[in-house]
Amino acid sequence: MAHAPAVPTPPVPPRVRRPTDRRGARAQGISDWQLRHRDTVRSSRDTYLPQDQAQDLGCRARAVLLGAPDGAVVSHGSAAALWGLQIPLTGDDPRVHLTVPPDRRVRHRADRRVHAAVVPAAQTSVRSGVRVTSLERTWLDLACCLPAPALLAVTDQVLRRRVPRDVLEGLLDGASGARGVRTARRVLPLGNRLAGSPMESVVRWLVHADGLPAPVLQHVVCDGAAGRVGAVDFAWPEHRVMVEFDGDLHRDRRTFVEDLRRQNGLVLAGWTVLRFSSADVRGRPEWVIATIRRALAAASATTSW
Repeated sequence: MAHAPAVPTPPVPPRVRRPTDRRGARAQGISDWQLRHRDTVRSSRDTYLPQDQAQDLGCRARAVLLGAPDGAVVSHGSAAALWGLQIPLTGDDPRVHLTVPPDRRVRHRADRRVHAAVVPAAQTSVRSGVRVTSLERTWLDLACCLPAPALLAVTDQVLRRRVPRDVLEGLLDGASGARGVRTARRVLPLGNRLAGSPMESVVRWLVHADGLPAPVLQHVVCDGAAGRVGAVDFAWPEHRVMVEFDGDLHRDRRTFVEDLRRQNGLVLAGWTVLRFSSADVRGRPEWVIATIRRALAAASATTSW
């Protein structure tokens, strides 16, 4: 007698649909067996979240905060990411950075990096449903762990968000003697909200550190015959030398073609056009500065002649 084909067993759907810990899971009727579902990620000793949310920083932060003490706030690089700040010259850190009150004993875990400090309520905000340090406090926290070129990039972005410079200066006055404050005091006067990208800011720091004159940001080049040629990342108009940073946006074919046409217009208008990539700035910063220096020297010699 022939047997009917076996009916396939449908997969068991995951029960975890948002960040939770074991106690929260039990309150929702989720068993330990269900917490081991293949579509549920155990991010720490007692923290779980859905697989499809594991790459979302806001979800990971909410998971971490479930086991954090009262007063904990997402900070440093994690707060920067939630604010939409881009930090150049640093590697990806998948951990969520937390700042907790100094009297709380909290250990680092695989999913979190813990800092101890007092964060006043006025220096906090809410992003993606989690409590984070304010934009200006995030800048201050990053000052303790970023090199000057990367901190300048963050400074430019914070100023572009309309955070007053004197507010940042006031934070430095209140943190006098703390780690990173000296670097921040060197960087802050150079901050400029007109900066077009983080890597442009890095190049500006290299220019400053080498003792070259400060460039004009977003300089508009006009040619008597062709009219407005376009705005450039930064330039030394008196020398007719300009610098452009080519990021990922410039890899698009249409943008590439427009860049070539624009560059031809700049050259015909008598400008020296220098273009650098991320590989240049990261891998050969000395060559970048040497190239700029040579271009300025050549322009000065031509002008004086």
